[in-house]
Amino acid sequence: MIDTAQRKPLSPTWLLVILTGLNLFNYLDRYVLSAVLTPLQKDLGINDGQAGRLVTAFMIGYFVTSPVFGWLGDRWSRKWLIAAGIFVWSLGTVLTGFAPTFVMMILFRVLVGLGEASYATISPSLISDSFASAKRNNALTIFYVAIPVGAALGTIIGGVIAAKWGWRHAFIWAGAPGLILALVMLPFAELKRGQAEGKTTEAAKKPSVRDIVHLFRIPDYVLVVLGYTAYTFALGAFGHWGPTFLHRTHGVAVEQAATFFGAVLVVAGLVGTLLGGFAATAWQKRNRAGYAWTLGLSVLVAVPLAFGAFTATSVFWSMTFLAASMFFLFLPTGPVNTLILETAPVNLRASAMAVSIFTIHLFGDMWSPEIVGRLADSFGGNLQKAVLILPVALIVAGALWLVLAVKTKRGANLVSA
Repeated sequence: MIDTAQRKPLSPTWLLVILTGLNLFNYLDRYVLSAVLTPLQKDLGINDGQAGRLVTAFMIGYFVTSPVFGWLGDRWSRKWLIAAGIFVWSLGTVLTGFAPTFVMMILFRVLVGLGEASYATISPSLISDSFASAKRNNALTIFYVAIPVGAALGTIIGGVIAAKWGWRHAFIWAGAPGLILALVMLPFAELKRGQAEGKTTEAAKKPSVRDIVHLFRIPDYVLVVLGYTAYTFALGAFGHWGPTFLHRTHGVAVEQAATFFGAVLVVAGLVGTLLGGFAATAWQKRNRAGYAWTLGLSVLVAVPLAFGAFTATSVFWSMTFLAASMFFLFLPTGPVNTLILETAPVNLRASAMAVSIFTIHLFGDMWSPEIVGRLADSFGGNLQKAVLILPVALIVAGALWLVLAVKTKRGANLVSA
């Protein structure tokens, strides 16, 4: 048996590789649902509003427990919290495939959300403690590339497996690998908080509840999170209803719609996330508001493209605008998470991420898929009208982030600067 004192920490590069790989499975599990929504609804006999509630159930488990894991992540062993989170979300995904009723499926989706909350709040703080400020945004950008790639794999694999063996098998095979991968970080030593900046003494201070509440008195942090909330409201419903929108509005086959959506997520998400992250790092070196300008401008460019995607009568133009809007919506992925961490004190990074997760989901995508579903029900099943609220939310996000950019340019400093 290896003594704890003899264990070596992972190098920053290997830590990033492992956490990014695990994050890929995180989003793969999450996006299987959208790929199998049509056969699942038919099998369980649920309407659009109830289908949206499955996402709401996931979000309840996700955002309600995230502050708890954030608080624990600034105090306890982060590798053990991550391992527990991976195991729980994977178990919940597998059990979703065995759910006999809609009520049981609701419970299992809550379990998936609970497990993901631990991983999502704690992993970015580990990366932040491994990479200095000049390299942090690029590292986080690579970490969050797992969002489009994992989402695409979940959408594609879920659609293919559902078409051949049924939607239940899609959940079972998506969740099974995580039951083993939960163990991958346990053999290595725990990383010290604040290590990358030489602030281990400051980071060792255990945060109080008052310290966490103080995050809401940091203007930059508040602007980042509020903009992120509106952005998440749009993307949550966008991702959930995307394949179904193409199927219902333009008559695209379910498997083809899932495959197209997955392919766009891979290309637009991968290229957009990397390009946006690396460009924002370069911009930030020349302009202290580079991160914020990247957020605001990229989202506002996506707005007319999203309107075009939802109103086009041609399936070709709808798909074209959809792909283009998704590309611009992935540009902020790295910088927005970097700003969340860098606008907070070093000993509150896990808590800052947790408060952000709690806020963006409580007021964002916890409700947006169900809201769009209920609007579609009220419009007689017209999903095309219902999704038009999503570009409006993007306008709000872009405006808030541009305010942050102007404020930062005029001299406001980041907490960790």
